[in-house]
Amino acid sequence: MKRGGWGEQAAADYMAARGYTIVARNYRTRWGEIDLIVQDDRYLVFVEVKTRKSSAFAAAREAVGAAKRHRMVETAQIWLSEHPTALQPRLDVIEVYGPEGGPARHIEHIPNAFEA
Repeated sequence: MKRGGWGEQAAADYMAARGYTIVARNYRTRWGEIDLIVQDDRYLVFVEVKTRKSSAFAAAREAVGAAKRHRMVETAQIWLSEHPTALQPRLDVIEVYGPEGGPARHIEHIPNAFEA
């Protein structure tokens, strides 16, 4: 499994362990992709997962620039138009650090990382 897929699985396991239900993975439109869509009893969460060996160079969240945020918002809006819900939408970032294929050394969840 490649680093991105490994990190997304670690993030999905992390969210499931905290009571979230995995709704979709790698939801794609022509405008962008959302790595994970999860929900709990209050939120429908659109998650961007960033995976790195370490944070020595920079925090993984720094790779979610303005263009990526814009594409993520557009893609989330399409999901919501196709899947109406009463849940509050939220945009999160999850950073996964560790060696590819091994256990994640550290997972940082940033709820409401940015707003639409």
